[in-house]
Amino acid sequence: MTIEEFVLQAIREDIGDGDHSSLLSVPCDACGKALLLVKENGIIAGVNVALKVFETIDQELTVNIFKQDGTQVFKGDIVLEVEGRIRSILMSERLVLNIMQRMSGIATKTAYYCSLVKGTHVKLLDTRKTTPNMRMLEKMAVKIGGGENHRFGLYDMIMLKDNHVDYAGGITQAIRKAQQYLSDNHLNIKVEIETRNLQEVQEVMQAGGVDRIMFDNFTPEDVRKGVELVAHTYETEASGNITESTILSYAQTGVDFISVGALTHSMKSLDLSLKAKI
Repeated sequence: MTIEEFVLQAIREDIGDGDHSSLLSVPCDACGKALLLVKENGIIAGVNVALKVFETIDQELTVNIFKQDGTQVFKGDIVLEVEGRIRSILMSERLVLNIMQRMSGIATKTAYYCSLVKGTHVKLLDTRKTTPNMRMLEKMAVKIGGGENHRFGLYDMIMLKDNHVDYAGGITQAIRKAQQYLSDNHLNIKVEIETRNLQEVQEVMQAGGVDRIMFDNFTPEDVRKGVELVAHTYETEASGNITESTILSYAQTGVDFISVGALTHSMKSLDLSLKAKI
């Protein structure tokens, strides 16, 4: 899905056969201005998507941007000013806010988690624990906040999780099937495998044929041991119940990546509002 497709679907969902509240209360030719205001500190995100919303609803709306995506903002800051037909501004209001509040919340949380591991070489990743049909925007917000995207969907990386391993008959069998599948289908995508303990890490090392090994729900001590076992032969990733209070201890193990599902599934939207400029 493209941003344009997302915006069109969102507008259809929200407006339906008309914004009756605005149609009854505002003359069709009435024009005005509105300001998008910041009500709490954070990282702003979604400005470019908001522009697409305004443009799609009314190409004659004029938008002046004061804070770009990725900018740290503070309570009282003005992100943008929109000017034009008041009906168009009101039809855009909730959709713009919903998008920007959620994206800014994700960017803010990502930036905070990145600050907790500053000084280490680890890269912070998101996961597929996203809102259906909003994954593109949520992963965009993670990058705006300083994180990196893991695979976008099921199609751009082979990720052999615990259930795949069990259904395939074990670590070695799962890896062999993955390699055969890649060959049979002429695919050139990375293979990651999830391990549940150090014994499985050793089995992966013996089998070979992967690009990244995930240490799932390991303690920091076991992640460190896993990193030593892998010895830079493959990329390494720690995942599972990693919180703001433990993330630094994981980053200090030497692991290459840390994935945190909470960046997108347990974030708090940043408080923003769109107010008429009188």
